[in-house]
Formats: sequence, structure tokens, C-alpha cells
Amino acid sequence: MGKKPLEKGEKKIRVLVGGVFDILHVGHVRFLRQAKELGDELVVIVANDETVRRQKRREPVNSAEDRAELLKALRMVDEVYIGSPGTIDYELVKRIDPDIIAIGPDQTFNCERMKEELRRHGINAEVIRIPYLYKSDRAKTSRIIQRIVETYCD
Repeated sequence: MGKKPLEKGEKKIRVLVGGVFDILHVGHVRFLRQAKELGDELVVIVANDETVRRQKRREPVNSAEDRAELLKALRMVDEVYIGSPGTIDYELVKRIDPDIIAIGPDQTFNCERMKEELRRHGINAEVIRIPYLYKSDRAKTSRIIQRIVETYCD
């Protein structure tokens, strides 16, 4: 049940996702797979370390460079960028030129507000929220860290 091949001259649909992806787990894989199914190319923006510290209020387990390399190794991922510190880097998003931006199930973005903000920056992309496909209590980096600490630390 694969996608139909592109006709000559037909534009590839580019899907963009962003996230921390600190400890890669099955929830990430399923999210990325669903996002890739929305188009032909999947581009990932990985949060830089400073952003992780600010958003998660902890040190990243893996550096942005290591997280990017792991994501590049996944066959469903076509390109990976490391984001700038702070909020959404609209200049980078504009350069990537996505047709669709897929939002993860646990990301706090409001899709309509994000669409409006993208338009203000001259980016005409559809915004789609991907639903959970895995047990959210297990496919969550903070829970994985908690289980490691409870199991292996005295």
C-alpha cells in the first residue's frame, strides 16, 4: 500500500517536523513514520541544546549533533537541521519551504495560531497534528529517564 509514484513535473510534498528527540523511542519512530506518510520528503528540525535546557528545565541527555545524526540514520528522514536557540526559526522554516508542518501529539502548539504566525512570515504550509499511536506513559523521554533512575540508581 505504498504511495503512487510522482508524475513527471509533479512537485514533491515536503513535510516538516520539529522536536527535541533526546532519547529516541518508539513514540518518536511512530510519529516520524506518520509524518512521512503525509508527503514525499520528511525534514526534521532538532531543538538545539539551549532550547532543551529552557523548555525541559534539564540538560539534554544527548547533544543536538548526536540527536541529529541518529535522526539522519532513520530511513524515513530525508533531511535534518539543528534549530536556533529560542522560539521557532521562521527563516529556517522559510528556507526548508514545507508544504505541511506536522505537530507531535504532546507538543503544545495551537495549530490555527501556528498557521496564522506562519502566514505572517510568508510561509504557506498546512499544519496537522499527529495523534498518539503508542502508550503516552511509555513513549515519553521524561518517563524513560524516570524509569532508568528508579531501576538503576540507588
